[in-house]
Amino acid sequence: MKQSGNIWKGIDKTSIVLFLLLILMGWINIYAAVFNEEHSGILDFSQRYGKQFLWIIASIILAVFIVTIDNRFYFFFAWFIYGACMLLLILVVIFGKEINGARSWFEFGAISLQPSELAKFGTALALASYLNTRHQDLTRLSMILPASGVILLPVILTMLQPDMGSAIVYISLFIVLFREGMSPYIFVSGLLMVVLFFLTLLTSNLSLTIALIIIAIILVWIATHKWKLIFFGTGIFLFITGIMYLLDHYVIKSIGNELILFISLILSGTLFAIYFFNKRAASVLVIYLFLIGSVMYVNSVDYAFNHLLKSHQKERVDILLGFKSDLHGTGYNVNQSIISVGSGGFSGKGFLQGTQTKFKFVPKQSSDFIFCTVGEEWGFLGSSVVIGIYLFLLLRLITLAERQRSDFARIYGYCVASILFIHVFLNIGMAIGLVPVIGIPLPFLSYGGSSLWGFTILLFIFLRLDASRTEYLM
Repeated sequence: MKQSGNIWKGIDKTSIVLFLLLILMGWINIYAAVFNEEHSGILDFSQRYGKQFLWIIASIILAVFIVTIDNRFYFFFAWFIYGACMLLLILVVIFGKEINGARSWFEFGAISLQPSELAKFGTALALASYLNTRHQDLTRLSMILPASGVILLPVILTMLQPDMGSAIVYISLFIVLFREGMSPYIFVSGLLMVVLFFLTLLTSNLSLTIALIIIAIILVWIATHKWKLIFFGTGIFLFITGIMYLLDHYVIKSIGNELILFISLILSGTLFAIYFFNKRAASVLVIYLFLIGSVMYVNSVDYAFNHLLKSHQKERVDILLGFKSDLHGTGYNVNQSIISVGSGGFSGKGFLQGTQTKFKFVPKQSSDFIFCTVGEEWGFLGSSVVIGIYLFLLLRLITLAERQRSDFARIYGYCVASILFIHVFLNIGMAIGLVPVIGIPLPFLSYGGSSLWGFTILLFIFLRLDASRTEYLM
């Protein structure tokens, strides 16, 4: 075992410098976002920038403490930490303070704690421990399902608060499963579900179902190059569809075109079951099952959109897709955010010179919309620098993850990179109107102790593991 003094020699200095740069830039931009001439001192603890300074100092102390702990602690106590985090997520739903319609916070006097921010590193540790113990054979469903359960449990608990932003962040850990050997078909299917969700909102279910059937026919031809199979299968499908349509039109009169197509697909597949079995046409069977699943998903999106999402969440999606233009209501934040970022031009208006920032046009500009301050006061150049630092940090983390001798450390490193990536992508995308407003912080820049501490713990556990990368974890 290495002596603790050597840990500081092995720890990655580049990542620490990037960490310090980001928290310093965050502090300066928080000062600009909530600047008060009557409290102009940046260390005025009655203001957010003064409080953020205390969070920063506490985070640095926390980082030092994390690095001094034996690296085996994180390996052996991963499940205990995960369990404690899940317990906090349950308790906050029961005893937490409700803020903006979500019960996501514990309040201890002047201090608030958001468990979902801390549960991210707990979930990453548990996922790394599970995949390490099971030797990451993600080609088997019996391996994928428990790993998915580790990820989906905090997703469900955060949705109960409800906190859709944090729930989406946990989903990013499926990227780690893909890196560790999960079939790319499963990963691509997940991405296609997101695409189909928005396509369903943009067009009619009937049109999208017909398009999916045509795509499936083309894929079958690419996979088999058998024209007879294409004509025969299409003919059977059209024949059954015709009978179903006539039956509905003259007798039942209540099925509907979408359901007619779905029932016809099921019956056609039943008739082709013998072909699937005898010819062992695995590729055709996969395409057929994917088509059935896609059609079922498309026809269930309307229900999910109208019954599972909150009204303000539906409005944000509608505004993003251009169905609504509520510049003074739900769309106010995004509109003002875009104006703020765009008004910065190439080089920005200068420190403390942002008019959108100074006159508080953008709500939550020191937290969820901190990137607006960067865009307005530092312009395209400053925004590019911030994004560049994030990209450098993400690439550095991936490089560090790939050099690990321990599977546990490598997997955890990819968990850190995935969580940071989705936070940066969604937060900046939210600020410039590319994604719906879901209320998640920009790592190390946004105001708040819970998020800063959560990201600090997440990052420095990995740096501690990397510092001892020459040692084997069991």
